[in-house]
Amino acid sequence: MNDNGKIVTALLAGLAAGAVLGILFAPEKGSETREKINESLADLGDAIKERAEEQFDQLNDFKEKIVATLKTKLGKADSYIDEEIEEHA
Repeated sequence: MNDNGKIVTALLAGLAAGAVLGILFAPEKGSETREKINESLADLGDAIKERAEEQFDQLNDFKEKIVATLKTKLGKADSYIDEEIEEHA
């Protein structure tokens, strides 16, 4: 995971912890507190899912670049081998 990913993950964890602590210490009924905790956890889950999708997209882009580079290099190697075969035939 790159530094940006670590920072975002730490930020999300900190936000979740702060939200839960804030809700737990708020002077409200237990049912309201539980509802707020559930909403906060749902929001955190959505944020994590979104971040995971972004990371997956970045990984997929990286894979596509590597595949394209390998195809280019293999094409050049194939041409070089063909030229060498013709030269020595």
